[in-house]
Amino acid sequence: MKTEKNKRYFVEGYALIFDSLSENIGGFREIIHKGAITQELVDNSDVFVRMDHDNQMILARSKNGEGSLQLTLDDKGLKYRFEVPEFYRGKEIVAHLRRKEITKSSFCFRVSPEKGSEHWEYDETIDFAVRHIYKIDGLYDVAPVYNPAYEETTCYLVEENINIDDIQNEE
Repeated sequence: MKTEKNKRYFVEGYALIFDSLSENIGGFREIIHKGAITQELVDNSDVFVRMDHDNQMILARSKNGEGSLQLTLDDKGLKYRFEVPEFYRGKEIVAHLRRKEITKSSFCFRVSPEKGSEHWEYDETIDFAVRHIYKIDGLYDVAPVYNPAYEETTCYLVEENINIDDIQNEE
């Protein structure tokens, strides 16, 4: 999105942080362990950016590794980046990020049905059942959200100056 002269806006964040404990998500908490998601899965998925997981608020997409959404898997977790679209949803996400109403992220996934993909235990120290996730076989969205399941996630606005040569190459 180019709302100011010679500026471009991007949204970036970590939708998943490995080995972090979630908040209470319906009577239990969970940890997604490093290695639970693979680059192959990321590269072969059809992933949307949906603001607050809303199907009416699509901001970007990566289908089989191509599109307006960049997904990067690293030692920390799953990072995403997209250029803010020029339509009204883009202006809306920029406003929420600037006002710090959205500062975190989430993602929609499916745990593999394979044996050993998850393990449940009761943790007396936090007085909750904890689901440990070791293998994810479906990735569907990443989402800037108001109320994250994982507090360690991030979401922020990045402003980049545009080189005049870049503008001419786009035309």
